[in-house]
Amino acid sequence: MAYDFDLFVIGAGSGGVRAARMAAQTGARVGIAEEYRIGGTCVICGCVPKKYLVYASELGHAIHAAPGYGWSLPGEATLDWERLRDNIQIEVGRLSSIYTRNLRNAGVDIFESRAELLDAHSVHLTGLHKTLTADKILIASGGRPYRPLELKGQEYGITSNEVFHLERLPKHVIVAGGGYIAVEFASIFNGLGVETCLLYRGDTVLRGFDEDVRVHIHTALKERGIRVITHAVFSEIAKTATGYRATLSNGMHLDTELIMYAIGREPYVEGLGLDKAGVRLTEKGAIAVDRFSQSSVPNIYAVGDVTDRVQLTPVAIREGAAFAETVFRNNPTAFDHATIPSAVFTQPPIGVVGLTEVEARKAFGQVDIYKTTFRPMKNMLTGDTERVLMKLIVRCADQVVVGCHIVGPDAPEMIQLAAIAVKAGLTKKHWDDTCALHPTLAEELVTLREKWTPPELKAAE
Repeated sequence: MAYDFDLFVIGAGSGGVRAARMAAQTGARVGIAEEYRIGGTCVICGCVPKKYLVYASELGHAIHAAPGYGWSLPGEATLDWERLRDNIQIEVGRLSSIYTRNLRNAGVDIFESRAELLDAHSVHLTGLHKTLTADKILIASGGRPYRPLELKGQEYGITSNEVFHLERLPKHVIVAGGGYIAVEFASIFNGLGVETCLLYRGDTVLRGFDEDVRVHIHTALKERGIRVITHAVFSEIAKTATGYRATLSNGMHLDTELIMYAIGREPYVEGLGLDKAGVRLTEKGAIAVDRFSQSSVPNIYAVGDVTDRVQLTPVAIREGAAFAETVFRNNPTAFDHATIPSAVFTQPPIGVVGLTEVEARKAFGQVDIYKTTFRPMKNMLTGDTERVLMKLIVRCADQVVVGCHIVGPDAPEMIQLAAIAVKAGLTKKHWDDTCALHPTLAEELVTLREKWTPPELKAAE
């Protein structure tokens, strides 16, 4: 059968764009459909605009620290939210246009329309009232913020999709959630001068991270002035004359100007016609794929957040590239999802790679722990008492460093390089033999010498 395309991609985010371009470069006829804007979550309403808000928020803290370094600021510093918001959107538009241009330059046909499967080889473009056929189909529709639809008054809250377009900056905000998106936006609002409350159903934020990291950042958030309420969720939200009143499950009432849900993300599979094509989903509603990103239907593949493997932009890009190598270059390639570095752009920021202490003890039994907390040099002249945490987890059997966890200034930048050492399986001696670069925060990573012993083990000695 003659198809309209060799490959049709649904979703023009980072993973879909990378796969489409690489496939087109082999001479394949490639089409791609995007229902919103080219660039996907990362470029339009995720990593990129969020990082610009992080920069702005960090400047807010820097202004308060400036007198310690002799700077006198004339008058009271004020934030022009509208200017910041619009500048960010200009940059988002620029990046989106670059993605579009790169696709066209590679020879990819772009369809600005929602797409849904009619069967394993047919795609209907609902916005264009058009049906196309393809030999191979790649689904890269990403994920979307979860909304608590069962909550009375849930329509009064926003998600990370809407936060970048606020007409004005609120004086008070409640951020619901305890994952990385929640704590990042709590830090952002706090740094921009907004009275911020973080509402979390658990006891300590960032479930799944190393316990020392969780406790350290939980304490740091409160020390920065963020009100953290744990063991509670919304039971009802009502509109008031000045904003909203949130009733919590613990009986508390909070008045606020803005409510933001950051309670998780879910694979965006709704309305894709996956059932018509016979594509199997996992129990969590993601597209089930094998290590080569192939779904239960042989000619249909999926990459990125819609597969719910690792929800990170660089991972989607690598999965998209591996798909193109496998299917269009006859070079079977599977991306290795182990030892992926990640960052949380809180204030202070977090950088982690490898196993947590609990994971390492479960996997290997005995491990050596090296960790330290200290006030960074930069804080000494400002009176800031915030501390840095650094932690290395070492497998006893062969002294390989299997985990590195940092909380402090520039932690994400440090972890990218530390990830090379962890990925390569270097030993603690390799780290020890590396000369320190002074004065830096990162030098602490190669000067950690004293093993940390859990109190319960010390007591048994």
